[in-house]
Amino acid sequence: MKFFERLQPLALLVLRVALGIIFVFHGYPKLTHTHGDLQRMFIDHGMPGYFSLVAGVIETFGGGLLLIGLLARPAALLLAMEMSVAIWKVHSAHGIYAVRDYEFPLALAASCFVLASVGAGLVSVDHFVFEGNNGGGVGRGGGSYKAPKIRYKGRKRDRDFED
Repeated sequence: MKFFERLQPLALLVLRVALGIIFVFHGYPKLTHTHGDLQRMFIDHGMPGYFSLVAGVIETFGGGLLLIGLLARPAALLLAMEMSVAIWKVHSAHGIYAVRDYEFPLALAASCFVLASVGAGLVSVDHFVFEGNNGGGVGRGGGSYKAPKIRYKGRKRDRDFED
């Protein structure tokens, strides 16, 4: 079990980078393709047309924040909420049993929710900014790793400590 705990920083990095790439890849075209087709699709699903730009901003910049690990918790929570709205308004037209219609946004929403609850991890800007380099900061924004505390008996010597 200790082996898997040591993999947590790498696993969070891989999750963040994968989600960041996916969201930037899907969000950037929503910002650059400003013709009416995309906005019309949003209107057809009962949302205002400008929501295409809102979704583009959330996905592009939220994905970018996930890539570097800056403000990863709020960005991941916002992306999870956006994917939940996408499932509700766009991908659930055939009902709850048509999982094939909403499996991708559901996986993205669940992954973002996990990232929002666990944090960005050790290999992130959040860890260096909010927790400091020693790993024992204020506990915001970066994973669950804490540096081990050393308790001394009597005099503070190298040979007189217990783990």
